[in-house]
Amino acid sequence: MISFGTMIAFAAVALGMVCAPGPNMIYLISRSVTQGKLAGMISLFGVMLAFVVYIVATMMGLSALFLTVPILYSMIKWAGAVYLLWLAWKAIRPGSGSDRNILEPQSLAIESPKKLFIMGFMTNLLNPKAAVLYVSLLPQFIDPARGSVLMQSATLGLLQISISFIVNLLIILVASQVVSWFGKRPIWMSIQRWVMASVLTALAARMAFDRK
Repeated sequence: MISFGTMIAFAAVALGMVCAPGPNMIYLISRSVTQGKLAGMISLFGVMLAFVVYIVATMMGLSALFLTVPILYSMIKWAGAVYLLWLAWKAIRPGSGSDRNILEPQSLAIESPKKLFIMGFMTNLLNPKAAVLYVSLLPQFIDPARGSVLMQSATLGLLQISISFIVNLLIILVASQVVSWFGKRPIWMSIQRWVMASVLTALAARMAFDRK
């Protein structure tokens, strides 16, 4: 079973990742501002379903890989470390265009509830960063010596979904205020990028030197 300390550490990482502006956050804010909070919530349920798909795929994939070919754990670990370092550099590199307000909502057409759900689902499902991050982050929080890899993956996945749902729901409820607040305080966007880059670098170092 996963230790309480490991769950707290993973929860902190999951919180940091969901708070980093990305396709899901931008879409949900734009939809909420354009069509209202209910539309944002319907879209959010679609986003959450895509997370469930990723978690199930990750659970089965990690279990099979670790049980049949243990050396692949090391390969995934190093690939994940390199990817996290790349994300850290991408967040702060000069000329990346990250100085602009990426939370500025886009004008979206009015859509039906069914289409809102599907669009939320596809926005997350087709986001390659979400898929790669599951493979990069989950392995370093899983210890085969503490029991079923499958159950550990499921526990961490459900924890990530819960955190993502709560944070995104709050964002939907205050979408207009969020956009206005960050628009008036661009310095916070810069701080957020540097904090996230530091977290990703620390995770990459931990993953690279983990002997687990």
